[in-house]
Amino acid sequence: MNESATKLSTVALVIDDEPQIRRLLRVTLEANGYQVFDAATGADGIVQAAQRRPEVVLLDLGLPDLDGVTVLKRLREWSKVPVIILSVRDRESDKIAALDAGANDYVTKPFSLSELLARVQAILRRAKAAEKNEDGAAIEEFGEVSINTLARSVKKGGGEVALTPKEFDLLLALVRRRGAVASRLELLKEVWGHQAEVMTRTVDIHIAELRRKLEQDPSTPKHILTVWKAGYRLQA
Repeated sequence: MNESATKLSTVALVIDDEPQIRRLLRVTLEANGYQVFDAATGADGIVQAAQRRPEVVLLDLGLPDLDGVTVLKRLREWSKVPVIILSVRDRESDKIAALDAGANDYVTKPFSLSELLARVQAILRRAKAAEKNEDGAAIEEFGEVSINTLARSVKKGGGEVALTPKEFDLLLALVRRRGAVASRLELLKEVWGHQAEVMTRTVDIHIAELRRKLEQDPSTPKHILTVWKAGYRLQA
């Protein structure tokens, strides 16, 4: 492929040890206007990500050298590139681990190519919208908690609070609603890109962690509130 002729194309990186999957994704993505690079190992994938600066990464969990979650964590040390996990692992614990490490979506193999393309496009739209909104970053506050939306940092009583990427995104989703109720499925779709009923427990788990880290008494929260049969809302 002539690289100079495709500089305006969206750059996608496929990290998967299965040659047939890499070929299938390359053909499908290129047919839809993407410029595609691929890697068969986690180590090579990290190098390719640094060199190619992709706008989306499709990452397998079962790589021969590094676990996909490890690759994801290393990427997240320096990059916010949207990452979609492609894996045969369908346990909820695997999905939660990957999403909590910073994955933007999780697709189980075998998958529909049309659905995968739709998810790639949706994630790219969200990433572009987030870039546009960065200039409008502000300090949001409730109780003793202060949130810097641009730096993605949180303080409680003046001290730094360590949130995982998904915990921060979930908190931000609640903050942006200005007290309005968000259903579990709405939060799941916005933060994780999923609508599957089986994954709604993921929201509850992360809400519990936010309460543990941010509330004075997690057992009787005053700010991150449950609305019976409706979802959650933030009481500033």
